[in-house]
Amino acid sequence: MPLKNTITKQDLAAIISADIGWQQFNNKRVLITGANGFLPAYMVETLLYLNNCYENFNVEVVALVRNKEKALRRFIDYAADGHLFFIEQDVCDEIKIESGVDFIIHAASQASPKYYGKDPVGTLSANVLGTINLMKLAQAKKVTSFLYFSSGEIYGHLEDKAFPVVEDNYGYIDPLNVRSCYGESKRMGETICVSWYHQYGVNVKIVRPFHTYGPGMMLDDGRVYADFVSNILHKENIVLNSDGSARRAFCYLADATVGFFTVLLKGDNGVAYNVGNPTEEYSIVELANILITLNPELNLKVVMQLPEKNSDAYLQSPLSRNTPDIKKINSIGWSPTTTAKEGFTKTINSFINNQ
Repeated sequence: MPLKNTITKQDLAAIISADIGWQQFNNKRVLITGANGFLPAYMVETLLYLNNCYENFNVEVVALVRNKEKALRRFIDYAADGHLFFIEQDVCDEIKIESGVDFIIHAASQASPKYYGKDPVGTLSANVLGTINLMKLAQAKKVTSFLYFSSGEIYGHLEDKAFPVVEDNYGYIDPLNVRSCYGESKRMGETICVSWYHQYGVNVKIVRPFHTYGPGMMLDDGRVYADFVSNILHKENIVLNSDGSARRAFCYLADATVGFFTVLLKGDNGVAYNVGNPTEEYSIVELANILITLNPELNLKVVMQLPEKNSDAYLQSPLSRNTPDIKKINSIGWSPTTTAKEGFTKTINSFINNQ
């Protein structure tokens, strides 16, 4: 399985070097929804990589995707891999799988803010209807472990002093604000999960990813750090459409992937874990300045250009700060290690590798 992208190859090697019990996947079948999405795609690649790194290792990945053609392009390096299978359907429709399933990772979701205004119904449906469908499947298949991808958005509106936020500290979410289609439905998804755990004994764990970046992210998905990477690749000045004061914690994808697998394999049932990197918290303008210093030969600048009004489609977060407390996931053996400078350098190089 020759990987074309050297950064991805390095990342996968680093991921499987983590001591989290990879043998639990041997001779197992893993269903991953939204499999060609930014975060779950690295989990797909990690599992397939295990087959090539351990003798007589056999894990099969069933990738549920809405667009098989797009997924085949994402996983082109694995076109001949007999361990990867595709199901093309909407996760909101009933999911029928004849074969056994040992693990389920439910990551199908419209996570980019650019969808919240354009398609709020589609955004919330995958988190509610899709989660119910996956819970029913997990119950029927008696899966070993189920991982639900929630979000740091579920914490709602909190004062700055509440951050880094612990897993049991919640603010309000206005149900009449259309942007709440994401955070509110992710909350409901968590409640669906714990209800199936409580009533039917489904071994469900929950991860709440914070701002995650890395190889494979969509450069046009509307998030500022994706815009920044796009600017660097196109040798353009970074243009800020805000004052840049909002603070976020940035976690590199390879680190986050280890975190997700750690929760799936070692986390407690019915429990949610923050996955993020609070040591790499920066304001948006600080992050922009970090990125332009990565390639000083380009002589790029950070330009402030405040819009007259926000786009109706891209609904910005009202939070001035958003960073996680990660003591809970620390307690089961995970800590991020990649700095923003290291991670964004890798990210930029990964896109150059693909050119």
